[in-house]
Amino acid sequence: MILTGTAACTSDGDRPTAKATADIVCEGGAYSWFNVDKRDVLTGVADKEKIGKKGARLTHKLAPLHTARTAVTFEKGSREGDAKAALRSLAVLIGEANADDDAVSTEFTNVHRSVPDLNSGSITIDDVGTFVQYAWVKQVTADFRYTCQDGKPVTGRATGWAIDGSGLLECSTPIKNVKEGQPALAAARLSCDPDAPAAKT
Repeated sequence: MILTGTAACTSDGDRPTAKATADIVCEGGAYSWFNVDKRDVLTGVADKEKIGKKGARLTHKLAPLHTARTAVTFEKGSREGDAKAALRSLAVLIGEANADDDAVSTEFTNVHRSVPDLNSGSITIDDVGTFVQYAWVKQVTADFRYTCQDGKPVTGRATGWAIDGSGLLECSTPIKNVKEGQPALAAARLSCDPDAPAAKT
C-alpha cells in the first residue's frame, strides 16, 4: 500500500498534503511513501551498577550502540533531488510537521542535525538495587517516489529520527508491559544477568 505524504496537485482524502518544494527535480510534484518503518532503537547502554545506599549517583557511562542519522539517498532519476523537501514530506506524513505550514519548523528535516549526547546528564538514585541506564531514539525509515508532470520520477529512501529519550531500569524488577524489540528490554538483556527479571518478557 502506498501512502501519499505531500502533494501540490492532488489531495488524497484526509491524508496530509503540503506543497512540494523539490524544484530542482520538477515543480508541482508529489511524494508517495511506502515501506514506512517507525521503531524505537536503543542507542546506548551502561554497564549495570549496584547501589547499596540511598542518595548515590550513577557513575557508569553509556556506551554507544547505534548512531541516530538523518539522510536521504536518491536511487533513480535525478541525482539532484531536494533532501530537505523529501524529509519535510516524511515529517508531514508521520505528524512531525504541519501540512499547512510552508515554513520548515522541525529539526527532523535537518540533514546536519547533531546526534544526541548520551552522557549529558547525571542520575542520583534514592533506592538500593542494580541499575542500568540506557538511551534510545524513535527512528523512521521509508522509501519514496517523487513524480510530476514534466519531469522523470525520482525514487529514494529517507531516514530520520523523531524523538530521543533515556531510561533507567532495575535488574531485579520486571519491566511492565514490555514487548520484544523495545529499548528497555534490549538494555536489560545486554547489561543485567541473563536470568534477571528485567531481561524477561
